[in-house]
Amino acid sequence: MTLVTGGAGFIGSHVVDELLRMRHRVVVLDDLSGGFQENVNPAATFVGGSITDNALIQALFERHRFEYVFHLAAYAAEGLSHFIKRFNYENNLIGSVNLINAAVNHGTKCFVFSSSIAVYGENQLPMTEALIPRPEDSYGIAKRAVEEELAASRRLFGLDYIIFRPHNVYGERQNIGDKYRNVIGIFMNQIMQGQPLTVFGDGTQTRAFSYVADVAPYIARSIESAAAYGEIFNVGADTPYSINELAEEVMRAMGVSVPIRYLAERKEVKHAYCSHEKFAEAFPHRDPTPLAEGVRRMARWARQAGPRRSQEFADIEITKNLPAAWTS
Repeated sequence: MTLVTGGAGFIGSHVVDELLRMRHRVVVLDDLSGGFQENVNPAATFVGGSITDNALIQALFERHRFEYVFHLAAYAAEGLSHFIKRFNYENNLIGSVNLINAAVNHGTKCFVFSSSIAVYGENQLPMTEALIPRPEDSYGIAKRAVEEELAASRRLFGLDYIIFRPHNVYGERQNIGDKYRNVIGIFMNQIMQGQPLTVFGDGTQTRAFSYVADVAPYIARSIESAAAYGEIFNVGADTPYSINELAEEVMRAMGVSVPIRYLAERKEVKHAYCSHEKFAEAFPHRDPTPLAEGVRRMARWARQAGPRRSQEFADIEITKNLPAAWTS
């Protein structure tokens, strides 16, 4: 039996699909705070609940004795994480520790963790797994802490793990109604609502945008590779694009041209993209999906799904220096 946390979410639901193709019996745990139950493959067993509910976690492990855990549940808003520190650490760190404890106590064979390149911070480019992480936001700090906890649990308790550091993943089933994260989804949602695209700063910041089909299947199949156990892998696209270039690509895919509204620069890493040499050595893989093609596929899905109303984050803990765009 295999557990996927966050399996109603974006990347998680695609991991579930691949695991089912691999003939795993899958339990999905998700509180639907960022995902949607319609994303869950009906062949999986859905459990509504949070990884912060330790009693629920213990009960699930007692019942199912999970051989594998794929932990993808997180609130992955790097910029917002500065302003929701308690929420960030409760969900992204303490919730993860609940799972690690249960995995150790119930003899889980492998714990697959979806970390983030946010752990690198403003670091040497391209970022490689050999770099010393220097996370600059609370989200990256939490992810790095879980990585360290997994390493400690392997040394002391023998819990095997595989860690992936995906970056800027986009594609079908992304929550385009979250205005705090996932820029491609934000742009598409704004276009469908007749709004200008909003860009923090001058739009010259760069990221390598990764199509979900180039990420999720490898996460799922990693447990089949003994050489991957105890390792960390960057996974995603190689080529960085500026946010300005991305905006043009999204407009082409959506078949419109709309104004771009530039907002005050926010505190964030300016340039972030990775080397994937270690990943390429460990996993046989196909060439990544070109950005234009991936964005076209996502745009086709987004038009079918329709716009989603952006929800305000209810419990901002620090308002000092909160970007004005997030207060309206």
